[in-house]
Amino acid sequence: MGFWVTTLTLLIWPYISHRFTDSSPILGIHPTYFGLLGIASMVALSVLSIGWAYDVFLGLWREHLTVVTERNPFSTYMIAPPMGLILAQTNAILRKIEPEDEDIQRHCDFVDRWLEWNSENEIWARAANSFNKIINDDDPYLFHLSEEARDNLEKASKKIQDI
Repeated sequence: MGFWVTTLTLLIWPYISHRFTDSSPILGIHPTYFGLLGIASMVALSVLSIGWAYDVFLGLWREHLTVVTERNPFSTYMIAPPMGLILAQTNAILRKIEPEDEDIQRHCDFVDRWLEWNSENEIWARAANSFNKIINDDDPYLFHLSEEARDNLEKASKKIQDI
């Protein structure tokens, strides 16, 4: 804001400075300073008004970001593999902390089903393939998946072609 105000004030000043050259001081202050302060105030007010109007009334970027977020499956219903590993660990800890709480166990069951569903997607197969190639190991062992889901994921990851 400071650069906007300074730059525009100094760009506008030459066009109106002639109006303040022959004026007498007001309260001991030369009118030039009042002129510069007035221009600076108008510029600041204009920039803030335009920004406020754009943000409150035009807000074109808000809807755009909402659409982008809604179209991104990883912000709505899918889980990226690294986040899935963290979620599985957190879910396992939660299960062990409250083994008697039926609501928590029900929630953990849901998370396990959600993770298993996600493991059927291609991105998880690509991640497993990458882990195998980068680490040169058969890990990660995805303890939260059923044996069948782990086998399916391993088969799918072996079918992935390197690009």
